[in-house]
Amino acid sequence: MNGVGATLAPPEGFRGEFRSDLDARAVYSEAAGIARYLPLAVCVPENADDVVILARWATSTGTALIPRGAGSSMGGGAVGPGLVVDLCRLNHIGRVDVATRSIQVGPGALRGAVDAAAAGVGLRFPVDPSSGAFCTVGGMTATNAAGAHTLRHGPMRSWVQAVDCVFADGSRATLRRGEPAPHGIPVLDRLELLRPRLAAAADAHRRGTDGLRLTMPEVRKDSSGYALSAYARSGDVVDLLVGSEGTLAFFVGLELSLIPRPGGTSTVLAAFSTLEASVQAATAARNLGAAACELLDRTFLDIARQGGVPLPVPPNMEAVLLAEMEGDSQSAAADGGRMLERAFRRAGAAQVTVALDWRTERVLWQMRHRASPVLSQLHPKRASMQFIEDGAVPPDRLPEYVRGVRKTLARHGVRGVIFGHAGDAHVHVNPLVDVHEEGWRAKVEGILADVTDLTANLGGTMTGEHGDGRLRTPLLLRLRGAPTMALYTAVKNAFDPAGILNPGVKVPLPGQVPLVDIKYDPQLDALPRPARLALDKVSADRAYARPRLELLAEEM
Repeated sequence: MNGVGATLAPPEGFRGEFRSDLDARAVYSEAAGIARYLPLAVCVPENADDVVILARWATSTGTALIPRGAGSSMGGGAVGPGLVVDLCRLNHIGRVDVATRSIQVGPGALRGAVDAAAAGVGLRFPVDPSSGAFCTVGGMTATNAAGAHTLRHGPMRSWVQAVDCVFADGSRATLRRGEPAPHGIPVLDRLELLRPRLAAAADAHRRGTDGLRLTMPEVRKDSSGYALSAYARSGDVVDLLVGSEGTLAFFVGLELSLIPRPGGTSTVLAAFSTLEASVQAATAARNLGAAACELLDRTFLDIARQGGVPLPVPPNMEAVLLAEMEGDSQSAAADGGRMLERAFRRAGAAQVTVALDWRTERVLWQMRHRASPVLSQLHPKRASMQFIEDGAVPPDRLPEYVRGVRKTLARHGVRGVIFGHAGDAHVHVNPLVDVHEEGWRAKVEGILADVTDLTANLGGTMTGEHGDGRLRTPLLLRLRGAPTMALYTAVKNAFDPAGILNPGVKVPLPGQVPLVDIKYDPQLDALPRPARLALDKVSADRAYARPRLELLAEEM
C-alpha cells in the first residue's frame, strides 16, 4: 500500500474535521477510478475560511493538498499521497436568478440538486455526466466535465461564469468572466507576467509552428492539460481554472449559467452493420442539431445480451446509435426525431426505432443505462477497469479508433466493452481484467501503452471529459509534446510555486508513472474492515454523494 503513515495535527484555527487515523485515511484511499493512494490525513473544511487556513498552513509546511468532491472521478485526481481535502460541506445552493439565468453554488453541491433547483423555475443546468445524480459541481468544474448532451450544449467551461478561489498562498479572489482580474494578488500578478508568453504560444499554435499542441484541432471534446488556447482567446482566468483539477486553486464558490428546459424531446435508436455507416449517421445527427448521440459498440451489445438486457435491434450489428432531439414544443421535437430517422436510413441503418413520447423514450435509454451494471455480474472474477475510458479522436477517425481498441484488447487477451458519445467521437472502454491471472498487470500496462500510441497517431486525446488525474498526466508528454508541457509547467509555477496543490496532476513529477497501486490487485494489503465495507457500499450502491466519514462511522 503506498503512502506513509503520519500523525498530523490540524492547523491552528481550523474548524472542520481533521483525522489522521488509519480508518479515515483508508476510506479516502480510493475513488471511482482504478488507483489506490493512502493519504497522510484527511480533512473536511467547515467553510471557505477553513480552506484559506489550510492553504497557508500547507504552504508553510510543504504539505500536499488533494482537493476532492464526491470521489466519482476516474483519472485518479481525487486520491493522492498528501492531505485529502473533502469539500462536501461547502454545498450551499443559492436562489436561482431568473433574470440572469444563473445560480450561486458551493463546490460541494451535487449536480442533481443544482438542476432540481433550476427546474423549480423552468430552467436547467445542461451539463449532464452519467454521474450527474451524485457528482459535485466543483468536481465537474475541476475536470471540465461533459456528458451526453455536450453534443449540443458543450462541456462545463462555458457554463461557469465566476469562480471564488483560494490560491496556494491562502489569498482569495473571485474571478468573473468579462471583468479584469483583481490587482495585488501575487498569483494573478505572476500570471499577468506570463500572459505574453502564453499569447505568443497560442498564436504559434494557430500557425502550426514550434511543435505546440495546445489543443487537438479536430477533436470535439478535450479536458486534458490546461486550457491555454481558451485563456488566450478570452483573457478570462476562469477559462484557465476550469479543467485545472485542483492544481491551480481551490474552488470555494461558483456561479453557473442556466437555460430553459426543452418543451419536448424525441429519441431515435438505429442499428448499423458497419462502423463507417454509424459515424456517417452521427455526423448527420450533429449537423441536424441533435442534443445527444450515443454509441453502443458491438462489444457493448454482446455483453448486454449475455446479461439478459433486451435489445430491440437485429443480431450481428456493428453499432447502435441512440440520439435525442430537443424542441421548443413536443411537436417540434417530434419533427426533429423524424428528420433523424430519415438521415439514419440514408446513412444505411438496418433498423430504426423512433420514440415520440417520454415513456417510450425512457425504455430506449434504459437499454443504455442497464447494461453497465451487468459487467460485474457476468464476470465475477474479472474487474471492469477504467484506464482507457476517455479517448476522443477526430470524428472521421472514429472507426479506426474503435477497431484499434478492439485489436489491442484481443492482442492482449482481454475482453472489453466499448460505448460512448458518437456525435463527439468520444469513446469509453471498460476492459474486463482477471486479476487472478498471472501477468494481468503487464496486460493492463500494455493495453494502456498501445491505446496511447493509437490515440496519438490519430490526433486524439486520452482525456475527453474525465480529467487527466494521476493516471493520464504521465502520458501528456507523448500526446502534447515537450514545448506544450513546458507551458503547463510555467502556468503551474505561476499559481503554485511551492507545488502543494494536487502535485502529479497536469504536470508530472519526476519519475511518475501512470499505474501505481491498482485497487483491484489481490496482492495489496487489505484496508481496515470498516473502510473496506464503506468503500464497497459506495461502489455497489453508487453512494458517492454520501460523506465518507459518515459511511465509515456506520461500519465502525
